[in-house]
Amino acid sequence: MKHFLRVVTQFFVFLYCKCLWRGLKFVIRKVTGRCELQRICHSNKPGARRTLKIESSLRYSKNELCQSALSAHPDRVEKTIDDIMTLKKVNPDTNPQLGISLQASLFQIVGYRSLVAEVEKLRREPYDCENPDHEEMLMKLWKTLRPDSPLTGRISKQWCEIGFQGNDPKTDFRGMGLLGLHNLLYFAEHDKATALQVLHDSLQPKHSKMSKAEWEQKNFDKAIGYSFAIVGINITDLAYSLLVSGALKTHLYNVAPEMPSLSHFQQTFCYLMQEFHRFWIEEDPCDIMEFNRVRSKFHRRVLRQLKNPDMALCPHFAASDLHLVNL
Repeated sequence: MKHFLRVVTQFFVFLYCKCLWRGLKFVIRKVTGRCELQRICHSNKPGARRTLKIESSLRYSKNELCQSALSAHPDRVEKTIDDIMTLKKVNPDTNPQLGISLQASLFQIVGYRSLVAEVEKLRREPYDCENPDHEEMLMKLWKTLRPDSPLTGRISKQWCEIGFQGNDPKTDFRGMGLLGLHNLLYFAEHDKATALQVLHDSLQPKHSKMSKAEWEQKNFDKAIGYSFAIVGINITDLAYSLLVSGALKTHLYNVAPEMPSLSHFQQTFCYLMQEFHRFWIEEDPCDIMEFNRVRSKFHRRVLRQLKNPDMALCPHFAASDLHLVNL
């Protein structure tokens, strides 16, 4: 019986989408004198509310031109908008704002797709200790986080001071490739005060009533409960999953006036690092064995926030590249 009801429901949904909805759109067009794209731009403010609806309208359009607009090359966005307006019989002279609004939204849509490809490329590139550029980034990370402590050698236990697991950080980058290193370095360089504070907190005793000397005397293994660099790589994985799933569209469409860039993604990573650090302290886990539980709970909270079309994950971002964020 349940299976039968499910089939009937799916049939009516299909009928609505294919027939009734298109018929309704035709009637609305005749009554209002505006096509669906015009109505979306007229009734929704710039940002995720508008762009998500435009993206949906183009994706489910029966016209191939509209569908193909979602995969247009950035250099052809203007031409694509002109073609869509011609198709929809919209006069650009009497409706100049429509072309501007559609162009901005389409730049966001194709820019998001390009950003996913760029991030994926970095994630797939493994750390190579023979590559001088890779090594230079790693050394910059150390100097930024430990400016007063010269590194005694490329292979050293000192790497554990900034949260790597062993003597050679390259082994920790396997999961996220160069993307993890890029994000950690961006955090350390562009939001240095916060990065140093998070690193400092991660090295402190878990219980504030206990002094560091007492903590060391008791010979406990754990401080606040996690290693800075390893958590940074793990939060990189979280940010990556939000991006490729499309969940970050809400945030990026709200903060990037046109094409989202790698810097926007890295700023999002910085915000997630700050918020996860606060969340970890609020949760007060017993030890690192609870990391996956806390991370999953944090992930669910971020997903809930991103369901709000007005949500921006970094309204008070502290990095120096603040001009990149469209608040």
